Amino acid sequence: MSVREASTPVEENLSYPASIPAVLVERLRDYPNDVYCERRGASGMFEQVTVRDYARDVFTMARGLIAHGLKPGDRVGLMGNTSYDWVVCDLAIMCAGGVVVPIYQTSSTKQVEWIAENSDLTTLIVESEEYANVTAPVVEKLSLDLRVIDRGDVKRLQDAANETQQDEVDTRIHALQPDDIATIVYTSGTTGNPKGALLSHANFMHHAVNGVENPALGGTVLAGQDSRILMFLPLSHVFGRFIEFVCLYSRCVVGYTPSMKTVVDDLGDFKPTWLLAVPRVFETVFNKARNAGKLQKMIFDWASRVAYAYSVAQDRGGPGLTLKAQHAVADAVVFSKLRKALGGDVAYAICGGAPLGQWLGHFYRGLGIHILEGYGATETAAPTSVNLPGHLKVGTVGTAFPGASLRVVESSEIQIKGPHVFHGYLDNPQATEEAFDDGWYKTGDLGKLDDEGYLTVTGRVKELLVTAGGENVQPAVLEDSLRRHTLISEVVVVGDRERFVGAMITLDGEMLPGWLKTNGLPSMSVEEAGRHPKVREALDVAVKYANENVNRAQSIRKYVVLPRDLEQTKGELSASLKVRRPVVMKNFAREYAALYDK
Repeated sequence: MSVREASTPVEENLSYPASIPAVLVERLRDYPNDVYCERRGASGMFEQVTVRDYARDVFTMARGLIAHGLKPGDRVGLMGNTSYDWVVCDLAIMCAGGVVVPIYQTSSTKQVEWIAENSDLTTLIVESEEYANVTAPVVEKLSLDLRVIDRGDVKRLQDAANETQQDEVDTRIHALQPDDIATIVYTSGTTGNPKGALLSHANFMHHAVNGVENPALGGTVLAGQDSRILMFLPLSHVFGRFIEFVCLYSRCVVGYTPSMKTVVDDLGDFKPTWLLAVPRVFETVFNKARNAGKLQKMIFDWASRVAYAYSVAQDRGGPGLTLKAQHAVADAVVFSKLRKALGGDVAYAICGGAPLGQWLGHFYRGLGIHILEGYGATETAAPTSVNLPGHLKVGTVGTAFPGASLRVVESSEIQIKGPHVFHGYLDNPQATEEAFDDGWYKTGDLGKLDDEGYLTVTGRVKELLVTAGGENVQPAVLEDSLRRHTLISEVVVVGDRERFVGAMITLDGEMLPGWLKTNGLPSMSVEEAGRHPKVREALDVAVKYANENVNRAQSIRKYVVLPRDLEQTKGELSASLKVRRPVVMKNFAREYAALYDK
């Protein structure tokens, strides 16, 4: 295979803010009365926060941080759920000249200690007493300045603002340069300790400006104050962080919700026009809608086939009269209710983090929601490619983001170049050198580029399995297919140096009760269900369909159902919910041995 490359030029005559805080300064100057965001107030309803209010809170906290000794370049840890307080802290640290080090909420004490020592933190801001307890040994060991939001420490910082003049904040903002490091984001790390990716203000500003100024994306999805997004993904992840800065620049209104547990009510109250989510969210919505009584399930399955056919027809000259009639009925009976569950106004969703799969992509487009699947990494300040409205190719992760270049080398690895690519790993020159090939960032992902420049991700270099018979197997193809099943939560395909390909499957504890009821079975635990003949029969069918995507030598010959779901606390999932294959195989060594009769 020869090397294939694809690039997208930037719009001409664009100007880029020097830093992320500079965007806030410009927004305050030009649109002080804009609604910056909405958050739940004392009344329980979403209440508006203007740009003027947001800037006041940010600048006041920045003055407080300076009064308490924060110097330009100091690194400040930030650990908490997605919230208005999080984004106030984020921008305030930058406005004071500091560097933000986000820490995942699920991090253990040991992980926090590694990040704090590696990044040389001076201050740690956490949301709650829970996180204060997790980080307490680290704070004591490293003598960190700890601030707990729920204790009112942010308010106390703001009260100290009188000790510092706004001129000092303005001076520090003005001193920020595009190549200055804005944040150190630690990779989720499927193996070993996470590495701190150095991301500059320019890395994010390039993306924000080009995303908004792109007519297809900025003029459709990010359309100023008429555009609304409900943020529920972690802001500690670069994906959510990128959207935070894009919305600051685009004037899109953001709603904040800290928990997926309330997201259904939040969607209904906030009414977003677009969403940001990972594939698991869309899989869950689909499975919950399908997991009803037998009659409802039959109707939903019919409607989902209509949605799929309707979407596919849009790429083949348009649907015929019969399909249009069927779609109108399905819309009245099923689709309209699903759209209402997502708030009623959602027309687009940006999806990344893992492959969504063609079937779900077509289903949602047939439903009336265009999922703009994209691709990127922590090291590329999130997106490097994305599908655009009007230029959507379901099953791919789109074309290169403006200013980005993609190439797929002879080994099928995806490599990236552009002004959004990070500055290297903190204090790790060897890892930085190994991450690049003649200026191209080596993603470790496998893929292919078609003749129109659309990228398809096919797997991971490190996850390639080679069976004892010499067959190369990419687990993602089988895993993505199986995860669509209502009963299945996670799948780990195995078989490296083994006689055949196998799978370790976990059941979805939330979906199980409804499935059992629909199928006339009594209530039972996840572990009991994994042994029940009817459940195994359903899994057999799911495996059979998954195997249709590969040849016989690459197909799953045998599977085991694990007694519980995978857990972050046990190290089986990364902070961004990627499966840590070696840890799973170690923690479930007995089940793995049984798979191969060892």
